[in-house]
Amino acid sequence: MGEKIKILIVDDVQDIRENICKLLEFHSEVTVIGQAATAVEAIEKAKQTQPDVILMDINMPGMDGITATEIISVEVPSTNIIMMSVQGEEEYLRRAMIAGAKHYLIKPFAGDELIHAIKQICRDRSKNEMKNPEKGKIITVFSTKGGVGKTAITTNLAAALANRLGARVGIIDADLQFGDVTLFLNIVPQVTIFDLVRDIDQLDPSLLEKYLTDYNDKVKVLAAPLRPEQAGFITGKHLAMILKTMSHMFDYIIIDTPPVFNETVLCSLDAADCILVLASLDLPSIKNVKLCLEIMESLNYSSERIKVVLNRENSEGGIQTHEVEENLHYEFIATLPSDGKTVLGSVNRGIPFVMSHPETLIAQKVLKLAMVIANVELDFPLASVGSEGVVSRMKQLFC
Repeated sequence: MGEKIKILIVDDVQDIRENICKLLEFHSEVTVIGQAATAVEAIEKAKQTQPDVILMDINMPGMDGITATEIISVEVPSTNIIMMSVQGEEEYLRRAMIAGAKHYLIKPFAGDELIHAIKQICRDRSKNEMKNPEKGKIITVFSTKGGVGKTAITTNLAAALANRLGARVGIIDADLQFGDVTLFLNIVPQVTIFDLVRDIDQLDPSLLEKYLTDYNDKVKVLAAPLRPEQAGFITGKHLAMILKTMSHMFDYIIIDTPPVFNETVLCSLDAADCILVLASLDLPSIKNVKLCLEIMESLNYSSERIKVVLNRENSEGGIQTHEVEENLHYEFIATLPSDGKTVLGSVNRGIPFVMSHPETLIAQKVLKLAMVIANVELDFPLASVGSEGVVSRMKQLFC
């Protein structure tokens, strides 16, 4: 883009506004088109000047920055808002995202950090305007709580797509502190994403290939760091670069994520062609999934990209599936049965259950989910467990 990125700075402290102007004046890609000292003034100037990005302080006298963000997101939808605050608590981040902010910076911040945030959200916006048919499809698997089966779904989807369609599938374990993808696949990585980011400036497909761990000839894994403290070295910018490169190497890229909204998770969600949100039939999960969907809608993720999956459908609890769909205002794209024996055995052996137990209902349902994501017709009906015809055909597919 030849045009400069237009910036509006909103903060009740003039010295802070001037300091931000100084941070930006060294970057030729951006230009400051105005300043505002109050939220009301910010709303008016946003309507008048139509900035590309607003740098919005949270705490201001009168109307606060979160309320102003909600209004601007509706009345000036072409503008991206970066929230600024000295508060780094997760609650502030959550409220900012619900209001429509695209990024969150904690004061004080460096010029490079600021310009990176500005360029990233502008890049994300322009990215949605073009679809390269040669790029692989990015699938992000997300949930608002741990223990709902994200990693099991990730690894089994990868195996189903690879074995059923012959697709090349890359898995990114973006649960950077406690990722278990390699454990679920019984592989031992020699290198991880932590090692890759140290060579990120030279990133290309041939380099990236050296940091992938093979599960088989079709499925490869970019493993999470071996130590939790290494997670802090990986940023959303790193992940965006890796995804861009992997999208030209694989037919499908599946990202396993932790149950939090942070920089790398937001990058994974922004880049996704399909976001699988996992839910289960318990009140905490339903409450948090509803909140999660509200956040995603506030981030302007289209409903076509968001696919809600119910895991452990037949778990006892007294909540009906249709009641959950009504509460969430989303229909489940798939409902997966509870089958702890099959799943646990699969995990302990390090073999996806779509390969080790293809005759089970859960394996059939995951295969169907994979075909829906791939937009491919399933060429045989699902049948009850124990049908010899289906067992035989499933074994032919996966052996």
